[in-house]
Amino acid sequence: MHQQQEIYKLPLEEFIAHPEIRTLPPHEPCLVAACDRQSMSRLGYCQAHAQRLRDERRKGTVKDEALWPLTTPAIAESGRISLRGLPHRVIAEILYGVQERVSEGLLHKDYILRKLPNIARAQQIASLTEFNLQALNVNTRSLTKSILKHLSRFGISPETERHKDVWDATAFGMTGTFSFAKITQPWLRKATQAWAIDNIPKRRGKKPTGTIQNQINSIVQLSKSLQLNRPDQGNDPRLLSRDDVIDFVVRLRFLNSQDEISSHRHVLIARDTRRLLTRMRALGLAHPDQPLHGLPEDFALREEDIPDDPEDSEAGRDLPTDVMRQLCDHLGSLETIATIDIRTVTELLIDTGRRPNEICKLPLECLDRDNDGNPVLVYDNFKALRNGRRQPIAGSTASLIIKQQERTRARFPNTPTDKLRLFPAVWANPHGTKAMGSDRVTAQHRAWVTSLPDFLVPTVIEEEGKRVTKMLPFDKAKIYPYAYRHTFAQRHADAGVFPDVLQSLMDHRQATTTQRYYSVSEQRKREAVDRVSTLQFDRHGNRVWRQAKELLESEYARRAVGEVPAPYGVCVEPSNVAAGGHACPARFRCVGCDHFRTDASYLPDLEAYLADLLRNRERLAAFTTVDDWARAEAMPSDEEISRVRRLIRRVKEDLDALTDEDRAQIQEATSVLRRSRRQIVSLGMPRIGPPMPDFRPAGIA
Repeated sequence: MHQQQEIYKLPLEEFIAHPEIRTLPPHEPCLVAACDRQSMSRLGYCQAHAQRLRDERRKGTVKDEALWPLTTPAIAESGRISLRGLPHRVIAEILYGVQERVSEGLLHKDYILRKLPNIARAQQIASLTEFNLQALNVNTRSLTKSILKHLSRFGISPETERHKDVWDATAFGMTGTFSFAKITQPWLRKATQAWAIDNIPKRRGKKPTGTIQNQINSIVQLSKSLQLNRPDQGNDPRLLSRDDVIDFVVRLRFLNSQDEISSHRHVLIARDTRRLLTRMRALGLAHPDQPLHGLPEDFALREEDIPDDPEDSEAGRDLPTDVMRQLCDHLGSLETIATIDIRTVTELLIDTGRRPNEICKLPLECLDRDNDGNPVLVYDNFKALRNGRRQPIAGSTASLIIKQQERTRARFPNTPTDKLRLFPAVWANPHGTKAMGSDRVTAQHRAWVTSLPDFLVPTVIEEEGKRVTKMLPFDKAKIYPYAYRHTFAQRHADAGVFPDVLQSLMDHRQATTTQRYYSVSEQRKREAVDRVSTLQFDRHGNRVWRQAKELLESEYARRAVGEVPAPYGVCVEPSNVAAGGHACPARFRCVGCDHFRTDASYLPDLEAYLADLLRNRERLAAFTTVDDWARAEAMPSDEEISRVRRLIRRVKEDLDALTDEDRAQIQEATSVLRRSRRQIVSLGMPRIGPPMPDFRPAGIA
């Protein structure tokens, strides 16, 4: 080019055809190992590196000129990263790590990725494992740790992991690690590892790794107890006895008393240890040549060693109707603070009662129709490993899903429908095949709830020795995505949904599990009795007043042992109470008996009874094929109908006379009492439950 432009000064075509022109030998490559350019200077470097060397000489930063070409990076070019001058192992490690990250959907910026080979070249390392991660900046450290994670998993299998003290859970199809390092006795560590190999394939749920590690940690506590209490630190299983088990039980109680472990964790450690030791023996680990060989039979936890369960924390997690109504009124601000996807997830949690993980991982095609054409949600129950579950949903809920399907399809038009998720992850998800994480929903939901004004709810407190009800702020810490599942169960239980139907809606295998979601504590029932008993009526519709002290003590005790439920109230007649409600002298003519009591919580039952009386009277009047005496015996009397009407009117009048705050408290107490009634008395009358709370009229299921 110099000859063409400066010497011959000819156009390129004429210059090439000129007879005096001769081809020259190519320049040698630049001496910098990372550079792919040609040497253009007498120093043997390309022009850029030659200039860089001169600058560094002038600054005095060149310490070893023989090492300089080996450690100097290539000249940066957009979109290009040089791996020249690196050992073959380092090149393979970088390429493999980047390949695995790309397969996860992660994007890479060249200016960040370029630093990794440059630093490796400068440090002259033989493998990325030799990096000092703490000396790297944040971006390079994160990238390096990610690549090292993939390198550590290269070629792993259960066979390669099971003989280590820390297992990579990826070898077992999970995430995270299993650590046995804190179990100091070799025999106990090997036995726990053998149990883990047997147990891991049976694990399911959202975080199986954590569940297994918690059980391993229970054995860690046993290991610590043996280490502290045994002269030989528990290394010889043949020398152990029942005394060592007692020492372990005592140590757990001590840790609990010092608040080092909670009461719940105390129970779990004892229960897990007992179960694991039993399972280890069942696996044959006490046989000759096995880790537990020689372990005495009395080295085991007995049933009486397990402490009682702390008070059940499941019940009472449902959110009050007033709180739910305010949350639904502010759903628009959730879309502003987060995204439309987060809002739709929240609405589906409210409408369906599903677990957050189940909603987040819904496939795009999760909406189906039953034989009648009504919408059905198709989801996977990951916790119980029950896939393809079907739940009937409201049309408005189906509309939410359809709109979300349209948004997702528009974002990823080229991805096959069967690969798409209804709620795709925001990051590292170029094709929409990864589902949004429930942790992100929880974080965004928490930020939204925190931004909302206080939720005022009726709360019973004690002032000057008296129990009073005031409107106080509801604890926002109790408002989280999983609470909507409890609220869903409570809402349907309050509406009279039968337990077996609710069990199906919740997708529980056992009815006892469902009952935990809507059981009412004794304290809440007592508070409800205190409120509604001030609005109690006898058969004449006269209000039965109580003094506060009598109400709190006598009335509550009477409710427990001195009355039995009637279809629209309670009966306090002694012989009927003694017979459990099956020996009524008046043949269940409750409104004509002085032993009958009713209150505001029975208003729906009274109204249903009145409707049934009127309906039966009309049917009997039109029924001609019956004797007069039979018709007269079966015909509801005008006096009974009038008495029921008067009762209903009196209850409504007293409710209307209350202030808005008092009425809200009575309604809340009524809801608590109705949900707590387990015995259903039926005298051939229809059972009609209260309507669903109308806090989300556009989308409640």
